[in-house]
Amino acid sequence: MILKPASLIPFVLFLIFFIACEKSVDGEPETVINSLEIIMNDMTLPHEGYPSGLPESMDWAHGPRISYGNNPPDDWTAVIPWGQIYADSAGNPATNARFQIRNMQTWYLSKSDGEWKRWILTSDIDGANYAEDFQDDINIPADIRPESDGGGISASLQPGYNFHFWSSSGRVEIDPNDIAGVWSSMESRLIIADNELPDDRDKARLMFSAGADYWESLDAEWDQWKTNGDIAIGRFRFLTKDWQAFNMHTLTLEQLRDNPPPFE
Repeated sequence: MILKPASLIPFVLFLIFFIACEKSVDGEPETVINSLEIIMNDMTLPHEGYPSGLPESMDWAHGPRISYGNNPPDDWTAVIPWGQIYADSAGNPATNARFQIRNMQTWYLSKSDGEWKRWILTSDIDGANYAEDFQDDINIPADIRPESDGGGISASLQPGYNFHFWSSSGRVEIDPNDIAGVWSSMESRLIIADNELPDDRDKARLMFSAGADYWESLDAEWDQWKTNGDIAIGRFRFLTKDWQAFNMHTLTLEQLRDNPPPFE
């Protein structure tokens, strides 16, 4: 059948819409998973659950919040994105689920020219299982493995520990006086740990939160929060089988609408 030009219009419009709504990762088409609304919600809505093991005194246990924001100490010259995954305080019944993480990125809005500029974008990720309350920086090695299907890495939790992770390439240098806004984003989903066992991902109660830290320098040692501090900590949301984007930002909603970060 030969279509007349007029009859082709609906098909062409559908094709344009289909292409615009997809992106490719590792050659596989996937639905775009981030949006301005999600970015806004990740710093305004409450957590979907309460992270296991966190004391009530930790303000970020109750909801997203901004710390240093756009104003690092004048002599701090480095930044690194990070994320954290916790079990829900009500428990996590799933025993055959791992979390996969990729596309960790952090950008800043330049005071000098009003443009978003990238600090880092990577799927090379490292991390460890840390004591849930981060007391004394206690941590143990995590069972991190690279993932060919979708990219990035995957890991799991140990009882009493979270999974805290960061860019394996380390910190990047910044100009602390040129920051009008910061945005961090990363993607995650649940995958099956052992394909020989039943898939119980629907029972999983694992939550993801995005963040980033300012550091005194590229090589400063950790010193009880004297040499680093968080920029902001995003909302905890539950992981699912589907890829989701998790965000942190330091802008007002009006600023986001006027100058959204490059999330597409």
